[in-house]
Amino acid sequence: MGKDNINSANNTTKHENPPQLSLFNLSNLDHKKVEASFTLKQTSNDGGLLLLREMDNLTGIIDRLSTCLEDARNQSYVQHSYGALLRQRIMQIAAGYEDANDCNTMKDDEILKICSESSQTLSSQPTMSRFENQVSSTQLYRIAKSFVDHFISSYQSEPGIIILDSDDTSSLTYGNQQLTLFNNYYGDYCYMPLHIYEGFSGKLITTILKPGRRSKSLDVFTIHKRIISYLREHWPNTMIILRGDSHFCSKEMMEWACGMRNVEFITGLTGNSVLNDKAKVTIESAQREFKQYGKAVKRFHCFQYKAGSWAFPERVVVKVEVSSMGTNVRYIVSSLQNIRSRALYEQGYCIRGAAELRIKDHKTYLKSDRMSCNSFKANQFRLFLHSAAYVLIHSLQNEILQGTEFCKATMRTIQLKVIKVAAQVKVLKSKIKIELPASFYSQNAFVKCFQVFEILRL
Repeated sequence: MGKDNINSANNTTKHENPPQLSLFNLSNLDHKKVEASFTLKQTSNDGGLLLLREMDNLTGIIDRLSTCLEDARNQSYVQHSYGALLRQRIMQIAAGYEDANDCNTMKDDEILKICSESSQTLSSQPTMSRFENQVSSTQLYRIAKSFVDHFISSYQSEPGIIILDSDDTSSLTYGNQQLTLFNNYYGDYCYMPLHIYEGFSGKLITTILKPGRRSKSLDVFTIHKRIISYLREHWPNTMIILRGDSHFCSKEMMEWACGMRNVEFITGLTGNSVLNDKAKVTIESAQREFKQYGKAVKRFHCFQYKAGSWAFPERVVVKVEVSSMGTNVRYIVSSLQNIRSRALYEQGYCIRGAAELRIKDHKTYLKSDRMSCNSFKANQFRLFLHSAAYVLIHSLQNEILQGTEFCKATMRTIQLKVIKVAAQVKVLKSKIKIELPASFYSQNAFVKCFQVFEILRL
């Protein structure tokens, strides 16, 4: 055989039987050889994203965000629409892939393709990064407004009462991001995004990225005022209660709420010598009781108080706790007059702690503090993408998973036990067939969800 024929034969053999580079030998089992290889095609370990796709089809949140963006690209060269990019990125975040770099490894995931409404290879990291950095201030404002619109549309009728829970949290930065500031409390450079939720339901109203200092009370009041004015256009009779800790208390907010119909507030109030003097009797009485009986004491008392800058006296509630740890005195101020002091403090004010759990879902589990872009606008856009993932999972949890063990679970539990489910996708001529495991932990919840979605589509 000639040399050319030998080379030809070798090339043919190499082409027909490519080496299996992904074959691995594992520990034997019952004297049998165990091998593993990365050869399983058309599969995904995020089958639960199918539930979020159905949730998005019901709520329309991603379509709502997509209409806020103006695509100025030459459409002759466009491979991925803004809608597809939004779906890909939001679904990836919901599944726990928070970085744009994850697009490179997830671009051929079959379930993610279905959720992105795409049959082709999905976007890679450079395309996604360009997408995140193209947003303008006008588009960001439209997106912020669209979250409020979605919140309004989530109610079938005008609610009798809603609570606006506001709090900010740190998002540490590790580069030269625009408007990042050193925060002495956290001892690092960061942003301080403002989260606003509805207090009863936990529904997200909107999230606003802010520089690394705590939000000034006047700045937050300006945001609240715009949101409430917009809500009033749709809900003229709803009672709206503003709730937050002491740095959300401002004289401008109290004066404005006093002149508004059905607008109330409950906020923390920083203690001072005048307040301590007004609460002196309650404090001393609680201390005497603890000294006499040695058991922890908790007492509440209310009185009228007017700071020098306030236009009107306001109702202040003091909570006094005395124990072996010492004396703890806390104040709140509220426009609500007909609620007993203890109930107002414990059931009205303290329940705002649930907002911290929602921020934990948003920040810790959905990684919304990943501010990797240099541009402040791009990081605000990223925050909105994580907020959309929160809306989808929260809606699924509270509207579809009711009655299951997941209705009160953290979003991390939902990621691990509902979204992380193996699935195989078979694309046929007339249909797409998706096969899930014959047995897995959250199977009963999946069955219920599929049945509910079938009914809702009718």
